[in-house]
Amino acid sequence: MARSDKKGPYIDQKLLKKVQLQKQDGNRVPIKTWARASQVPPEFVGHKFAVHNGRIFIEILVAEDMVGHRLGEFAPTRTFRGHGKVTKRTMEKT
Repeated sequence: MARSDKKGPYIDQKLLKKVQLQKQDGNRVPIKTWARASQVPPEFVGHKFAVHNGRIFIEILVAEDMVGHRLGEFAPTRTFRGHGKVTKRTMEKT
């Protein structure tokens, strides 16, 4: 279910403060965050974030295409290792 238009998009306030501080200072160190549910507003464009995926922090550079999406969408929580492995038994058949 989508969030109410009356409430507006969910943007983590602490994260927004850190981005505004970074704009004033000109410091471009990635901002560490656990706020995967926070939406990306236009103010985040051009900033680097280190989004936690449950195990490590994944660095993301926010582009214009990412506005309106959630930060967690760009830091996958599962590692895809491929479908089915070639086993020794199948190697012997050929």
